[in-house]
Amino acid sequence: MRVAMISYHTCPLATLGGKDTGGMNVYVRDLSRFLGRSGIGVDVFTRSQDEHVPHVLHDLGYGNRVVHVPAGPESPMSKDKLADYLPAFVENIQQFVARKEVSYDLVHSHYWLSGLATQELVKQWHVPFVHMFHTLGMMKDRVARSPDEAASELRIESERRLLGTADRVVAATQAELAQFQWLYKAETKRVRVIPPGVDTTRFYPIPKDEAKEFVGIAPEDSMILFVGRIEPLKGIDTLLQAMAMLKAAGKLQEHCRCLAVIGGEPPASGEDQGEEWQRLRAMAEELGMGDLVAFLGSRDQDTLPYYYSAAEVVVVPSHYESFGLVALEAMACGRPVVASETGGLVFLVRDEETGYHVPAADPEALADRLGRLLSQPDLRRGMGQRAQAVALTYAWPNIVESIIDLYEDVLADDAVA
Repeated sequence: MRVAMISYHTCPLATLGGKDTGGMNVYVRDLSRFLGRSGIGVDVFTRSQDEHVPHVLHDLGYGNRVVHVPAGPESPMSKDKLADYLPAFVENIQQFVARKEVSYDLVHSHYWLSGLATQELVKQWHVPFVHMFHTLGMMKDRVARSPDEAASELRIESERRLLGTADRVVAATQAELAQFQWLYKAETKRVRVIPPGVDTTRFYPIPKDEAKEFVGIAPEDSMILFVGRIEPLKGIDTLLQAMAMLKAAGKLQEHCRCLAVIGGEPPASGEDQGEEWQRLRAMAEELGMGDLVAFLGSRDQDTLPYYYSAAEVVVVPSHYESFGLVALEAMACGRPVVASETGGLVFLVRDEETGYHVPAADPEALADRLGRLLSQPDLRRGMGQRAQAVALTYAWPNIVESIIDLYEDVLADDAVA
């Protein structure tokens, strides 16, 4: 079996923490690697964003490739402009396929923009396609706090169309399946719920003293950790407010030395997350938290297990997460997670068992749960052990088996048709 994986707007090999790099990048990369380990050939097609990066890389192993396809300027671009270059992306993929004399049994697309490209490709290739949204425009609209955060009409209509045209749709959780039904009024008989996986050969508990030494924390110090993009949707402001409440109650002096924020880059780096970065830095100062919050910027994923293992607790305060891969990685490293009661996090984090649920944008509730964990080492330890046990059920070998079953079902249906 050979699969064309379409990830138009973001490369699976990109450094995490940027504006458009996060859980989807990790998903596409790890899925492609584990498919390769199972003997399935994969070419991942993504838009070229750097003319100095080779157009074809073999970093996925097993003979599988990432193909950087020229489509418009070979530089980062905001997603609202990317739709204009979809025709060039499709045409250049077709030229690559013809030049290399390869063919594919099916296409697996990720995010709505990739789905639009895939609809055109399968018309030419006459193969079925599987689609995964990762996030939904109508869900983002429900939590948007400004017009700039709202989804475009093109995105909403494209998502509706893809729900009707894809041969199969992968939903990360039962919550996403329900969103297809009650927000998009979609028929869901072709939807299959298959959660993302976690690479347990990479994410596992590291002895805390060794992890702290790696990240530069003194053995007696403690840390709360956030990992994710620097954008309003991620709820970092709520976390800062909760930390300020803990400080005012005298709990940080006794139990915690800092909050580490991994993600994004300082404004000088040119990242267009700079405005939110500056807002959060200013908020930390206004709350009297400047000396307790470390904005660390992006980090290579190979270092994340050290940060997770060095932390007392990992916080995912998002207003919306279709799944919550950061929470799963932290759990695999044996850390309790305090997460917003939204989207896939409700299913992934088990309240009072592997961590806590809190209402989104509720700093009082978040401060209360963090205070409980910081003051009770045995509670943290027990939750962390249970979290790791749950995470092991999401190990990629288990998940990729379900994906392969899905592919085989799609191909069987296509053969009958």
